[in-house]
Amino acid sequence: MIDTVRYRREIDGLRAIAVLPVILFHAGITIFSGGYIGVDVFYVLSGYLITGILLAELEAEKFSLLRFYERRARRILPALFVVILVCLPLAWHWMLPNQFKDFAATVISVIFFSSNIYFMFQQGYFAPNAELNPLLHTWSLAVEEQYYLLFPPLLFLFWKFGRQRAFALITGLAVLSFMLSEWGWRNHPTANFYLAPTRAWELLAGSACAFWMAHKAPKANDAMAACGLAMIIFSIFYFDKNTPFPSSFTLVPVLGTAVVVLFGKDENWTARLLSWGPFVGIGLISYSAYLWHQPLFAFARIVSLREPSTGLMAFLAALSFALAYLTWRLVETPFRQRPIPLLPSRKALFGASGAATLAIGVVGLLIFLQNGFPARGDGTINLAQLEERFGDTRGLSQACEFTFNNSSQCYTSLQPNFLLWGDSFAMHLEPGLVADRPDIRLQQHTISSCAPILGIAQMGGLASQVWARRCISFNDSVFAWLQDNPTVKTVILSSPFSDVLEKNLVTRDGAVVRQDAFTFVAQRLSDTVDKIRSTGAHVVIVGPTPRSGWDTGHCLLRTLIENLSEERCNFQRNTTNRSTELLDSLSGQVPIYALADIICGGEMCQATADGIPIFRDTAHLSKEGSAHLGKKYHWASVFEAMAR
Repeated sequence: MIDTVRYRREIDGLRAIAVLPVILFHAGITIFSGGYIGVDVFYVLSGYLITGILLAELEAEKFSLLRFYERRARRILPALFVVILVCLPLAWHWMLPNQFKDFAATVISVIFFSSNIYFMFQQGYFAPNAELNPLLHTWSLAVEEQYYLLFPPLLFLFWKFGRQRAFALITGLAVLSFMLSEWGWRNHPTANFYLAPTRAWELLAGSACAFWMAHKAPKANDAMAACGLAMIIFSIFYFDKNTPFPSSFTLVPVLGTAVVVLFGKDENWTARLLSWGPFVGIGLISYSAYLWHQPLFAFARIVSLREPSTGLMAFLAALSFALAYLTWRLVETPFRQRPIPLLPSRKALFGASGAATLAIGVVGLLIFLQNGFPARGDGTINLAQLEERFGDTRGLSQACEFTFNNSSQCYTSLQPNFLLWGDSFAMHLEPGLVADRPDIRLQQHTISSCAPILGIAQMGGLASQVWARRCISFNDSVFAWLQDNPTVKTVILSSPFSDVLEKNLVTRDGAVVRQDAFTFVAQRLSDTVDKIRSTGAHVVIVGPTPRSGWDTGHCLLRTLIENLSEERCNFQRNTTNRSTELLDSLSGQVPIYALADIICGGEMCQATADGIPIFRDTAHLSKEGSAHLGKKYHWASVFEAMAR
């Protein structure tokens, strides 16, 4: 074997540096705001190690795809199957039907290494409900396995052109993949985050290191290696969920890892630090630790009334390492040890892997086809009906989030006199308006996370410039519709406005405005109100609900399941926040209806009203909660009177 595949303790130390911040980030420890970059460190290391092995085999003319895939199967599958099998009964016991059905679909995608594609269509990685998915983290395994499905035969093909040309072609692919990720985060951020083509350059960076270091040991350079480690640590604490990823920002941890791989050596300080026993030990069990941590955190959040305490999450993080050690010792090692591992023949290994995949897939398909087995439990609670009570509140139709002109699902009259305009915090008002006035002539124009302010929209994280332009275009179209419909006399605007206050903004002409532009946002909202009034309509802004700091809807749901007092979900009112400041600054110009005032009698906010759950999640009203409050407080009539 060539030097690139010799064992290096510092590589296991780097694995520890990668897995620890990922786990602490998912535990909700805010100081590790960029902990997710640990995945990118893993990608570089994986590309380096696997390419080193493949190069050794190519040089020795012993290259074998079957042997390569056998090694991957022994490395990946046994521990993964164990974690899935442990998750299945826990999901059966604790998940609601739709949750369980979604989990089953996830299981099917995981065993076929396509969960990254599945999650791309389901949710954003940083969305609150993502934390409740026990297998969310498997997206990164899917990316890696998709890469290794294609990379070895591609490398074999490139090798026929010679080492230098193969290296040049690998480098060229890395550049193309990086350029694609730069385009992707601006135009299709969710796909950019999850898909292999925009992540491949990170693995290829490791592959390039393997080419560079062929036949030679790392060149010791303390300053360079320390700089590389500092780049990784900087990313962990400086980046956050609003940092576009992958993008040019990802160069920091990726190049940092590559620099440590290239310049770390036993006698320099950085390599000695990374070779410290505890780091090496954590690195050895890092794969199993990565597998275990997300299920532990997700199930803890599922069964808890509120967000689990930092102490509990720290305990579960420690437990993930304890389980990782047992899995490494009792599952990983027996399948990989030589000379006689479990299932020693390749045929036996592939046969057992196929059988296990088929069995797990059949179980997942059965759960999915049975809609998550809604009849589970002791029969005292109808889980499906209970889950429906806390379902999405999108207003007149599910389609209302995506359409805004001449849609039969999104208006109730050809001559509407009310317009409901805003984001999801406008959507959740519709049941209350209809409950107060069943014959209301209401038009709904709403789209999630798009505040009803003309000419601007937020960007950041997985909100791309393309999406921001879509939001701006959406609001322009709503205003154009309003101009063409003079029967509308009352316009109800609603949004928490938090995103436009906290993130960078894009204007209609493409300019980017730095985050926290309070005065700029206030002026644009004021201008929007004036333009609406120029059509002859009157305006009222409905302020957002109070926030508890946890998922109040989930808390209420658990109290119903466990027959606990709903008072355990009540919370203290937060009277100081940027949204309140924004609306207060406009109170002299436009009437503001404060939902918080009717939900919070004083300092304490009620999670229920007359026994009816108000919330469906962290802040949105439930369907029945909205209907109850709207009828009780006569929203349609009050909003109409306030606007005039």
